Amino acid sequence: MARSVSPKRTFKPARPCYVLDEQIGFILRQVWQRHATIFAREIGINLTPTQWAALAKLNETGPCSQNLLGRLTAMDVATIKGVIDRLTARGLTETCPDPEDGRRLLVSLTRAGQQLAEKAAPNALAITKETLAPLDAKERETLMALLNKLR
Repeated sequence: MARSVSPKRTFKPARPCYVLDEQIGFILRQVWQRHATIFAREIGINLTPTQWAALAKLNETGPCSQNLLGRLTAMDVATIKGVIDRLTARGLTETCPDPEDGRRLLVSLTRAGQQLAEKAAPNALAITKETLAPLDAKERETLMALLNKLR
């Protein structure tokens, strides 16, 4: 006796409520990875993005406490300490007691750190330009405004 065979139905799952490729965190991470690759290729000196941020901010502000520098560069206490320790070991930053509060250390650029920050600044600007290159001028302005609003 022959059995009747019913055709197999293919199961197509319903669209999941969470699609990774549509999530802001995932997209931002991918954009950051692209930017980090451009940074590593174009900065022209052996610096990490966090080390560059510390040098650039010190070049903007002048000497400041390590704690304030961490806040200004969005780094936690442990991260900024490690960054400054590495920059100091390379002779790019130095610390000294704050004359107004002996418990606090002030971080400043050395002459070599100042020169390196000034030398690397055009490369850093070019990195930003390349990162934003897929966007036209109006889109760049809009993106920066929106990202600043999300901070």
